[in-house]
Amino acid sequence: MSSPAQNTAAPATDSTSPMVSRRPLIFLVLAALTALPSLSSDVYLPALPEVAHTFTTTAVVVQLTLTSCLIGMALGQLAVGPLSDRLGRRRPLLAGMILYTAASIACALAPTAGALVGLRFVQGVAGAAAIVIARAIIRDLYEGVKIAQVFSTLMLISGVAPVIAPLFGAQLLHVTDWRGIFAALAVLGLVVVAAIVFGLPETLPTASRRPRGMGFAQMKGLLADRVFAGCLITAGGAFGAFFAYLAASPFVLQDLYGASPQTYALLFGINAAGMVATGQLNGRILVRRFSVRTIVTAGLGLLLLAGLAMLVLATGLLGHSGLPAVCAVLFILVSSLGLLIGNANALAMNRTARAAGAASALLGSSSFLVGALVSPLAGLTDSAVPMALIQTLAATAALICFTVLTRGRLHTPEPK
Repeated sequence: MSSPAQNTAAPATDSTSPMVSRRPLIFLVLAALTALPSLSSDVYLPALPEVAHTFTTTAVVVQLTLTSCLIGMALGQLAVGPLSDRLGRRRPLLAGMILYTAASIACALAPTAGALVGLRFVQGVAGAAAIVIARAIIRDLYEGVKIAQVFSTLMLISGVAPVIAPLFGAQLLHVTDWRGIFAALAVLGLVVVAAIVFGLPETLPTASRRPRGMGFAQMKGLLADRVFAGCLITAGGAFGAFFAYLAASPFVLQDLYGASPQTYALLFGINAAGMVATGQLNGRILVRRFSVRTIVTAGLGLLLLAGLAMLVLATGLLGHSGLPAVCAVLFILVSSLGLLIGNANALAMNRTARAAGAASALLGSSSFLVGALVSPLAGLTDSAVPMALIQTLAATAALICFTVLTRGRLHTPEPK
């Protein structure tokens, strides 16, 4: 264990550095990188039933295209995160976005469902660079409570992307099929590549880089830190609940409750707007008045209550529930994530400065592995019960682990 001063990457946070004057432009690039994962999955959601029809397959098989992408994002982060601690942020990010663009084109041309599953894995591996390196860049530039505020601001982007993506995807389905959606993602990849080339300088000084190794020692040290582990499990639980919603909601709302693709996209956007609102409330007001740990605990409690309510509606314990009741509960559930994801990541990233890529890789890969696991499970039956059960269990596990592992330890020295 070392002191915070030993682990602080001073060149990146020094107020006299020229990097400070470029932070608004860098933030715009970070916004684009933050939006990429949501766009990659959410713009595709209204087309899931059409993909199943195209390949004459089941909903579970089609959901594997989401699962494979999530697994790719998880494994890709484990490689790219530590690599960025050695080589800097810019080169691995450029390589990943170029591969992402090529993979998106290949997905648009996929001849079979199996091929699409495999290509989505490659797309996920490539897209992992955007997720893990954006988080590491934030740690390069900020520290302390400021990280929580920056993450909360980026939650606005994370929320706007899901609002726009399904609406855009639903409108694309009026003029093209699901293959055209992947072509649009390829264009997005080219835009991101251009943004990196012209708008993103290197944020990790050479003196702060790890000279050798793949970051496994740093990952082991981080996992041994109880606070980091508690935040890791909390983020994983939040993402587990969220990905159960992502994977199951198109079928639950459209097939079970009769919503059209356009109505589903609108409802999805409303839920995302709720997450944006709570994220902005967190960044502008809550973190100034309450400890981040208190806010995360409250968010987990809200997530658990919403999960339990969804389980009651799904099992019919109170009789048949209509679309308005289900939408109200899902709105609360998704909105609670605005208090969880950014704050849990901020608490975890504050535990290290010299291995931000490794820390970011652990946070991202674990969350997406959880998402990959729960996505097919959420569609096991033709009801909303699997989705609600996953959300309830994920919230319960996260609340218990966060409470126990972080109690009285958030002000201890950070690990190496």
